[in-house]
Amino acid sequence: MKKVFVKSYGCQMNVYDAERMTDLLATEGYSETKAMEEADLVILNTCHIREKAADKVYSELGRVRELKEEREAQGRETKIVVAGCVAQAEGKEILRRQTAVDVVVGPQNYHHLPDLLKRSKAERLVDTEFPIEDKFDHLPALQKSRIQSRGVTAFLTIQEGCDKFCTFCVVPYTRGAEVSRPVARILDEAMRLADAGVRELTLIGQNVNAYHGEGPDGSSWTLGRLLRRLAEVPGIARLRYMTSHPRDMDDELILAHGDLPALMPYLHLPVQSGSDRILDAMNRKHTSDEYRRLIERIRKRQPDLALSSDFIVGFPGETDAEFEETMRLVADVGFAMSFTFKYSPRPGTPAAELATQVSEEVKSMRLARLQNLLETQRQAFNHGTVGQTLDVLLEKPGRHPGQIAGKSPYLQPVQFESDAHQIGEIVTVRIVRAGSNSLFAELIGTGDKVAA
Repeated sequence: MKKVFVKSYGCQMNVYDAERMTDLLATEGYSETKAMEEADLVILNTCHIREKAADKVYSELGRVRELKEEREAQGRETKIVVAGCVAQAEGKEILRRQTAVDVVVGPQNYHHLPDLLKRSKAERLVDTEFPIEDKFDHLPALQKSRIQSRGVTAFLTIQEGCDKFCTFCVVPYTRGAEVSRPVARILDEAMRLADAGVRELTLIGQNVNAYHGEGPDGSSWTLGRLLRRLAEVPGIARLRYMTSHPRDMDDELILAHGDLPALMPYLHLPVQSGSDRILDAMNRKHTSDEYRRLIERIRKRQPDLALSSDFIVGFPGETDAEFEETMRLVADVGFAMSFTFKYSPRPGTPAAELATQVSEEVKSMRLARLQNLLETQRQAFNHGTVGQTLDVLLEKPGRHPGQIAGKSPYLQPVQFESDAHQIGEIVTVRIVRAGSNSLFAELIGTGDKVAA
């Protein structure tokens, strides 16, 4: 049997896409391997959000080319595919810069992989045109054994693309316009996942809370309505969603945070900056005070809410005073966890053309200060759980014999001593200690068990 190795970069969407690529290629006789040197087919599933992410791809391609040459010297063929957002953005340039690449395929076209691989025997190919057909209609049904091999949590793509056109972001150009999957297709996938033992679903999309998929009655469903329906799927105990935009947090979704026990009290809601002038330059279409008031509304419905966000420092023209506004917003809101980035000019985006670029030295200093504040908040949140009782979904054995590990409702890794519980159970624990990245607990009781 032929073997395929997939390396993914970037967001959770790429994790999902990588899994679906291996599902698709399994129907063509490929088994997945974790060792690149064993692979007859190497796929780099790329991300274009940050400059360094694209650079990493070309660096990795140099190493893969050497591997291909070594295998060819041994009489073994190796195909190289570049997929994902760098593929979409750079297309033929990848073939020009790295002659070992056989196929370049965009994130909306990977359902064409079997045909592309066959055709690549005669020529090197690029497939980055946005297709008329929905790729999800051409992907194989999820197989129970493959789902079970991936564990008790799963990503489920419900929406792709973005219509917001933030001036720093390449997503509208690499993933296309917003498209939402029909409710019936999502429910079918969710039920297949649940039947295979998945207990927690994370609904994903480039702008997931803009979801507007067709419902069974022909009407347009919101994310809030979809979450209520998914909460009824037998076996699904936990629901999450990411990544969201503040402008699309509607009343129905906010109400769901207070009404649905299955919807975990953890929300990733990127704000990017605390400066209104910078937010306007980013084309975010919200102000810092609108973000603050939105968080107040959500916390009123769900007082236990833990919040995470994304921040960009050093956006073109950002002054010291405007950076301090971001620091004030962080202090005002309080975050359990966040992702921070130095602004990275992406070719083809409006912000990359601005003349007032901030120096790398200034960006680095600002990033260090912001990260220090956010890390202080993260540690305070984690240490604040000591003494609390939390429900933990058991996901895997712990680091040491006799340990078992899982996640809290707030996505914190939790470990405790137990030989008597199974992966997939939800148990109640008391947090006794907070480490730098994990919580340590003692067992109190079992909330539910997976049916035998």
